[in-house]
Amino acid sequence: MKIILDAMGGDNAPDEIVKGAVLAADQLNVDILLVGDEQRVRALLQKNPPQHPTRITVRHASDIITMEDNPVSAVRQKKDSSLAVALRLLGEGEGDAMVSAGSTGAVLTGATLFVKRIKGVRRAALAPVLPTAKGGSLLVDCGANVECTAEYLTQFAFMGYYYAQKQMGIKNPRVGLINNGAEETKGTDALRETYQILKKAAEEGKINFVGNVEGRDIPQGAADVLICDGFTGNVVLKTIEGVGLFFVGKVKEIFMKNAATKLAGAVVKPGLREFKKMLDYNEVGGAPLLGISKPIVKAHGSSGAEAIKNAVRQAVIYTESGVVADIERSIGELKGSSES
Repeated sequence: MKIILDAMGGDNAPDEIVKGAVLAADQLNVDILLVGDEQRVRALLQKNPPQHPTRITVRHASDIITMEDNPVSAVRQKKDSSLAVALRLLGEGEGDAMVSAGSTGAVLTGATLFVKRIKGVRRAALAPVLPTAKGGSLLVDCGANVECTAEYLTQFAFMGYYYAQKQMGIKNPRVGLINNGAEETKGTDALRETYQILKKAAEEGKINFVGNVEGRDIPQGAADVLICDGFTGNVVLKTIEGVGLFFVGKVKEIFMKNAATKLAGAVVKPGLREFKKMLDYNEVGGAPLLGISKPIVKAHGSSGAEAIKNAVRQAVIYTESGVVADIERSIGELKGSSES
């Protein structure tokens, strides 16, 4: 399997991206195609040589899309950027999946332009896994679509349902709609309409819809798949990240107060380390871009080498899972879908 990696995307590119590529090639038994400034990439590969050099190839791209660039215009104007070239290569079949830690908006725009959405899917959606008391919940969408219609939200529900089955191994994932109340009359017009569509689909045995999920119930694992517009999803994601960091920091303060608390801290340190690991995006790798015709994983912008390696692992599992084919075959179940 070959994974295309945007070598110039992200805060720590290309150094950490190249290091992550080497880790992935050495540990995951996959081929990596690095796309970016060839001179810089090859110099980094010399400093961090892979065990099997033939597993990593390099394709030159002369430009870079930065976080400050307008995503839509940058993808169209910077045609030789590492991201644009990587996505074109994916669309042309020169790799099985693609990973980038670059601009989310540019990844979404480029994926839609060069790789294309699955026929019938109206919008692609980013779907990270949130840590919860029951292991994790897939959040669809977390920022790709700020405003969503009931049609989009319904498609997100079915795509997330298929992904959770195949990628997360959940036989019959519980799908919930993030809302400001549990009652089906709560929320915006789009949310109320989506509720009724999913409720009917559940009655027909097409999806395991569990109703509305309030914010306080998200960390408790009230649903395996959480559906919302990208604005809400991004706020939820960043809030959970922030609260987690705050909690870990305060607990550390408590255990560092005096000798007695330091001793107690040493006893519970392994458990706290595991808790902190749950909140670390480096462990997850990235978020799949659901609805695109080939697997794409968006890694965190601040990803280090370990996060990039895990994003590649995620891309491999995503490709092998057959989720894209499931969505293509089951497009009729995506209520409200129409021809692209």
